[in-house]
Amino acid sequence: MKKTLLVGRHGVGKTTLKQALRGEEIRYVKTQYMLYEDWLIDSPGEYAEVHGLNAAIAIYSYESDVVALLIAANDDYSLFPPNCTQMINRDVIGIVTKIDKAPPERAESWLRLSGCKRVFFVDSHTGKGVDELRSYLRKR
Repeated sequence: MKKTLLVGRHGVGKTTLKQALRGEEIRYVKTQYMLYEDWLIDSPGEYAEVHGLNAAIAIYSYESDVVALLIAANDDYSLFPPNCTQMINRDVIGIVTKIDKAPPERAESWLRLSGCKRVFFVDSHTGKGVDELRSYLRKR
């Protein structure tokens, strides 16, 4: 599997997606620090939200093969500025989570505006889209 860094604001579903991708039981866990387990790196939402902490994301992006930017379908805004992926010398994908909560088109457009060429749509609780994402992350 490609080492993947999950980045997004708090509550977007990074840890839940991590659990779904690993086939674990879905349960609420608040990520308090950068959690590096086998091929997934789970970042706390605060690291993306607070300017002083986002340097950690930059450092961990060098440890990864893929950087995944997450936005929930029902989010009111995007943390990611236009073309921000140009600064990352890794594959960058977009993931729209919580697709059962709202139409995903707005979140997808924000991810594409940020520079994500590939966008996945997932519902971690039902598993919809998780297998497609897992297959992509298996490719070498």
